[in-house]
This record gives sequence, C-alpha cells and structure tokens, in this order.
Amino acid sequence: MIGPGVSAKRLAEHITSLSQGRLTIDIFAAGELVPALNVFDTVSNGTVEMGHTASIFSGGKIAVAPVFTTLPFGPDPLEHQAWLLKSGQMLWDELYAPFKVKPLLGGNTGPSAAGWFRKEVRTLDDLKGLRIRSTGLGGELYSLLGATALAIPPADTYAALERGVVDAVELLAPANDAPLGFQRIAPFYVFPGFNKPNGASELLIGAAAWASLPSDLQRVIETASAVEHARALAEAHAANADAIATLAAGGTRFIQFSTDDLARARRAADPLFERLARSSALAKRILDDVAVFIASSRRWSALSR
Repeated sequence: MIGPGVSAKRLAEHITSLSQGRLTIDIFAAGELVPALNVFDTVSNGTVEMGHTASIFSGGKIAVAPVFTTLPFGPDPLEHQAWLLKSGQMLWDELYAPFKVKPLLGGNTGPSAAGWFRKEVRTLDDLKGLRIRSTGLGGELYSLLGATALAIPPADTYAALERGVVDAVELLAPANDAPLGFQRIAPFYVFPGFNKPNGASELLIGAAAWASLPSDLQRVIETASAVEHARALAEAHAANADAIATLAAGGTRFIQFSTDDLARARRAADPLFERLARSSALAKRILDDVAVFIASSRRWSALSR
C-alpha cells in the first residue's frame, strides 16, 4: 500500500490483526514508488493493490471526485459518512469502477478553516483582490468570490506567505496549520471553512485484488477502514480543540463570517456546482443525490441540536 500518513500505517496494522495474518500490507511512503499525488493512478494500473489518499487529488482526472473528500457548503464529516451509508457509496463505486478501483472511507482530518489572513477580514467584500493559497474546489470558490487562488504546494506555503507572494493561506484545520507557523505572519484566522467543510480520505483497493478476496476478508478491510475513519476523526476533533486554545493564548485573532455572508458565498458557488454537474451524467446524479441528502439531514439536525 502507498500511503504517507498515520492512517495508512494503522490501516495496515488493523487489516493484518483482524485477518489474523491472512492479509499483510507492506507500506510504501509517498514518493518511494511514485509521486505523492499519483496514488490513484498507481492503484488503477495495478502497480500496487492498495493505496491511501484523498479524492481531492483526482479532480483533474474525474471532475466530481473531490466531492468524496469535501465539497464547498457540502456535508460535514458525519453527514458525509451518513450519505455514503445511505446511497453515496454505490455512486462512489460506480464513479471509480471504470478505473478498476474500489474506494472506502479511510480517515478524516475534520473541517478546515477558511484561512489565515495578514489583514483583518470581516466580510466577503474584504476577500476581493487578495491572493490566497487555496486549491481544488475550495480554491475555485475563492476565485468566484473575487480573490486570486494560487495552488502552492504545502511545503512551499509558509515561504510564499513570508515573501508576500500570497496575502492569505487556506490549508487544513488548526491542528495541521498551527505547527507550520502561519500565525506568525497572518494572525487573523477565519471560520467557518465553508469551502472545505470535510476532510475525508480514501482507502483504494484494486478491483482485481478486491474481487479475489473471500467475503470475510472484504469485511475485514471494510471494518478496518471504518474503525480508522472513526478514530482519525475523533483524534482530529480533540487535537483541533487543543490547537485553538494554544493559538488563542498566543494572540491569534479568530473571526467568523456572518450568516448573511455565508448565504452570499453559497449563492456565489452555483457556477461551480453547475460546472461539476455538466462534467458527466453520473456527476450530476452524485451532486443531486448529496443535495437531497443534505436537505433531509439538516432538517433533522435543526430539530435535534
């Protein structure tokens, strides 16, 4: 399995343990066999039988794939998991089937922040003209809101902020961002991460390898994947809470967009959703399905919270 993170290592351990040694997983770090962003292709072409990555990196190949990591104004982690259990997994399987890949939910970093800003940002109007490091669908939405989104690799992001190449940075969640030191240059931390409300990762299994497994070993992999998603999300929640406390003590200023601004941003995202829906008939079905689920889910959430 190709996978650089803690979740990949734990998945390998879970699968070996739960299968009582009938399945063993060798881990290859990102860049060891192929570049870090080529995990999907490497599983698809059969070079490896398993990989751990995020669907957000497959948007160039499959326009709607990033929905299965995060979608602006889309499902939060619990809603995403519930949608997959109800109907989304079947759509995900259908989307990846032509590429000979079986996907499973395999971890989560939780919701992202909207970003770190050098200057105080109070409304959407303050975004206009800013250069922000942001990628994928979230970056497209920032562009629709009048900012200039730049796809800078994570390793180069701090230097870009320090040199003034960008005015703001959107990367991940507080626990991931804080150790990188963005707060030293851009002390205004803006929420919520409407452009990336989820952080799901995926466990990919080659279709031939998956079909060759007896049903009990398929269940082992599904169980290990579900356990890792639950654990990673819980760890992220606790770590983000700790990170926010540390950042606050260090002088970081937290800013929240108003309900009105969030409604404006949601309307501004319509061209993005329309572009994705036009990419294929299946993409439209996926977007329609997740929209129906969210509407139903949030009626319940409004009553139960």
